[in-house]
Amino acid sequence: MVVAEELHFRRAAERLAITQSPLSRIIRKLESELETPLFERTKRAVRLTAAGDALLPLARRLLAQADDFAGTVRGSPPR
Repeated sequence: MVVAEELHFRRAAERLAITQSPLSRIIRKLESELETPLFERTKRAVRLTAAGDALLPLARRLLAQADDFAGTVRGSPPR
């Protein structure tokens, strides 16, 4: 999601506090698992593919749900 927002791997890696190389590997692995590219990469630009564009709203919803889940669990009284 951060790469999609930044459309720049180095800046996305900086936001995530990791280096660019592992981030690129993670994206390539995800693309391999999904069997479709999520980004068009050139030497000068990164753009979302149609698949990446379609996946972005779902990724945002899933991350929001994960945050909600974590907040609910943290707010629950101990057993």
